[in-house]
Amino acid sequence: VESFYLHGMDISPCDACNACHTEPYDGCVVSDDMQLLYPRILDADAIVIASPVYWFTVSAQTKLFMDRWYALVDADGYLLSGKKFGIVMTYGDSDPFNSGAVNAFRTFQDAVSYLEAEIVGMVYACADAAGDIQENAEVLAEAYALGQKLGTDGLEA
Repeated sequence: VESFYLHGMDISPCDACNACHTEPYDGCVVSDDMQLLYPRILDADAIVIASPVYWFTVSAQTKLFMDRWYALVDADGYLLSGKKFGIVMTYGDSDPFNSGAVNAFRTFQDAVSYLEAEIVGMVYACADAAGDIQENAEVLAEAYALGQKLGTDGLEA
């Protein structure tokens, strides 16, 4: 298992140059920390994305990361096709609608579906401050179960 803290990385936005979608398919031409992440994403059996909900959707860092998946393509289609994803989110309001968490759910669902990949599970809960989630035994159990599913059942398909 490898973990990456996107907020501490230099990830630029996609500039829609389409170089990555032109033969020969050489990937993204933007030189930043995504170049470190691309091979790891492609080699991963499963990908877990954890994001707080900021201003009614995923964090800006998560969205930059997801936007740059556009470069993961070749003549046969998107290279993340068939990948298994787990999604973990926290948000400040107890209501997923008021917090904007539903927008984040939809962002993940639409992006992963477009890539012909699969979300194996989502774990989400309200947490106002760092460490609050440690007090929520139910959501910690859900996160553990998602990890087990990604490590076993989620990879059998």
